Amino acid sequence: MVAPGHPFPSVSMRFFDVRRFPLRLLAAGTLPVLFLAGCGSSSSNASSASKTATKSATTSASATPTGPYTVPAADVSPMSAIQVTTPSGESPTVKLGKKPFQVNQTTTDVKTQGSGAVVAADNLVSVSYVAVDGASGKTLADTFANTAGPMYLKDPTQLPGLVKSISGKKVGTVETVAIPPADAFGDEGNTQLGVTRKDTIVLYLKINSTSPNLAHGTAVAPQKGLPTVKWNGVDKPATITMPNSAAPKKLEVANLINGDGATVKKGQTLYALYTGVIWANGKAGKVFDSTGNTGRYGVPASFVIGKGQVIPGWDKALVGKKVGDRVEIVIPPADGYGSKGNAQGGIKGTDTLVFVVDIVAVG
Repeated sequence: MVAPGHPFPSVSMRFFDVRRFPLRLLAAGTLPVLFLAGCGSSSSNASSASKTATKSATTSASATPTGPYTVPAADVSPMSAIQVTTPSGESPTVKLGKKPFQVNQTTTDVKTQGSGAVVAADNLVSVSYVAVDGASGKTLADTFANTAGPMYLKDPTQLPGLVKSISGKKVGTVETVAIPPADAFGDEGNTQLGVTRKDTIVLYLKINSTSPNLAHGTAVAPQKGLPTVKWNGVDKPATITMPNSAAPKKLEVANLINGDGATVKKGQTLYALYTGVIWANGKAGKVFDSTGNTGRYGVPASFVIGKGQVIPGWDKALVGKKVGDRVEIVIPPADGYGSKGNAQGGIKGTDTLVFVVDIVAVG
């Protein structure tokens, strides 16, 4: 479904539903991380609206799940059977010295101990990996070659085994990981990928970076005459209250937090948390879209900035900002949805919009 009024024209903003799996990582330039147990929708551009497949859709009609598959103890594979070669300038190659490669619990083998920041449970994390099917040895995804955006570890639709394998580790860590069905695709598997309910998923991965999933930096005094913002956490919409006065006639942009990260450049993919409301004199604005809405889990949205893929007010306001900024944007109709408004969002052609945007990453 197309979420009404969001700033990403013609793109569905329905995020992740539990127990689905996106195929976004099989194409270059796609978004967040490895395998989600949930489906991804849109973030920002046509490529990010790539096809997804629900587990129910990819499970054979004749399959009858019988509960989590357990490998007989004698058949559990040693991590030493995972063979990785890393040719210069090329993606790593993962081969299995034993097939089927099977485990009953998520198991890691650290090849290089990282020395960077520790990955916290509520962080965004950038990971490069090659994933293969433990039964066939077939490569399922490669983000060394096709860079993925950051993953949010508290997104409840991430594969549990992936979260387990990187939580508490340091940036720079390189490891092999084996994820059993119970921590991966469960008792349905994924027939579109050729993964059965018995298949272990094997990865070779490197933790590239970690950062908070919200604005971070130095607080700035609110600008007089602009709406006030109450931040309610990543998994709830912010409360934005208008002054008892008419809306500004021109675009207004003010930082509430000054971040100290990279500068946002035209054409980059920007990852952000946001809440959007309609201006209402002297009242809290009606939320028409937010990454904090129910079912969105505080997962950042992503989109290409400065290229006309979002409403003009976003392009004008966010290019030149920094990662870590919390930005308040007051957008008159001309820089929003124009004289036609957006009927699905309940936005009239005369409505002024107000957003608070946390810039959490760029790529």
